[in-house]
Amino acid sequence: MSGMSNTEIKTSRIAIIGTGFGGLGMAIRLKQAGIEDFVMLEKAAGVGGTWRDNSYPGAACDVPSHLYSFSFERKTDWSHTFARQDEILAYLQHCARKYGLLEHIRFGKEVSVASFDEAAQRWHIETADGERLEAQVLITACGQLNRPAYPDIPGLERFEGEAFHSARWNHDYELNGKRVAVIGTGASAIQFVPQIAEQVERLTLFQRSAPYVLPKADRPYSEREKRLMARFPLLHDLSRARIYSLYELRVLGFSYIKPVMQVMKLLWARHLRATVPNPELRRKLIPDYPMGCKRILLANDYYPALTRANVEVVTDGIQEVRAQSIVDGSGRKHSVDAIIYGTGFRATEFLAPMTIRGRGGRELNEAWRDGAEAYLGMTVAGFPNLFMLYGPNTNLGHSSIVYMLESQIAYVMQCLEALDAHRCLDVRPEVQSAFNREVQRRLGRSVWEQGCKSWYMTASGKQTNNWPGFTFSYRRHTRRLDLKDYALN
Repeated sequence: MSGMSNTEIKTSRIAIIGTGFGGLGMAIRLKQAGIEDFVMLEKAAGVGGTWRDNSYPGAACDVPSHLYSFSFERKTDWSHTFARQDEILAYLQHCARKYGLLEHIRFGKEVSVASFDEAAQRWHIETADGERLEAQVLITACGQLNRPAYPDIPGLERFEGEAFHSARWNHDYELNGKRVAVIGTGASAIQFVPQIAEQVERLTLFQRSAPYVLPKADRPYSEREKRLMARFPLLHDLSRARIYSLYELRVLGFSYIKPVMQVMKLLWARHLRATVPNPELRRKLIPDYPMGCKRILLANDYYPALTRANVEVVTDGIQEVRAQSIVDGSGRKHSVDAIIYGTGFRATEFLAPMTIRGRGGRELNEAWRDGAEAYLGMTVAGFPNLFMLYGPNTNLGHSSIVYMLESQIAYVMQCLEALDAHRCLDVRPEVQSAFNREVQRRLGRSVWEQGCKSWYMTASGKQTNNWPGFTFSYRRHTRRLDLKDYALN
């Protein structure tokens, strides 16, 4: 295939975009069902998605490892209760090898355009390097945390030092003895700040909004525990079930019984008092929004790192960036050698920067001009045979996205079975609208609608990312495909 000219068109029954948890999980299920006619398109040089991209110091998951893995592919030898980035990446690479997926993956193939051909009832796909492919079914597994967000600050282009985003970490840059500015205090920053604070001469942390940080119940697994789990798989399954049940209860505070959040807030306040003795610094670290409105973070070493003599937390904002310094909102100049952006991702721009055209050439961006939405987070009216994994309103604030992905993959498998008898499935607009009205109604009662700005919502304030309830309720919604929800032909 590598020698084909750009005029040749490779045809497959199914094209999958992305090789993170979603893409690999989907492909494994296809193989298990005996479906071999699929291609996987990956813009990078290896599998792993967000766990390939985010290799910054201290990168780890905040969902326990036994739950943050495929139910059908047990791993009994995680080193810690919360897995590190390199272990998760190695796990995904293992899955790709074990299930024979590498022969299906085209690396270095970034999809630029996908258009639905109504006459042929097929998707035409173009990659950034000009290659053209065709498929009956298009499955996107691009994730929500794959496009770094950069701050809009005057003078950034004038900065003469080193600058990079946490998701594009420059491992060749030597931080030892440097004056480093970190902009942003999100989930990535609270993990890498403690790691680099020990190396740098000075660390200036520019915080726009303080996060709620709870202690992380992280510990190493003993060799005995690993041996027992390997020998008795039921022990691993019981551990997974226990974690699932405990984490599922957390949604009560987000969506149903808001006073539960007050208990978590007490835990946070105790953690802050115990780790930050300086009252002035402590005041800076008190969030100005209700707990849970933005992502709750887990770390044991973040607050202690901020108490170091070489670390300063700046809450005055940033006025401008100069060639070798940053001027804060109060006019104070901070000399810096490097800037690291811990500013998160453009999470509400689903499937960007791809252009997706459905029936009548209508662009998905146009269909989503008021904010992304999809039926069950997977299908959009007017875009037949397009299935999104980890699409709108399927993110979680309380549990493992891998559980949600497995629910979606099982549903897509049913859709593929239906496509053995039909040429295409197109969700009915009224079905999509009714579903999303209910999702938004339930989100309106959630803690995420308590008046803060977060990556869960668009600039206009629409909640496009989170699922408002229990993960088992989502699984119930997706358990059985109802063909009445779709126009068939």
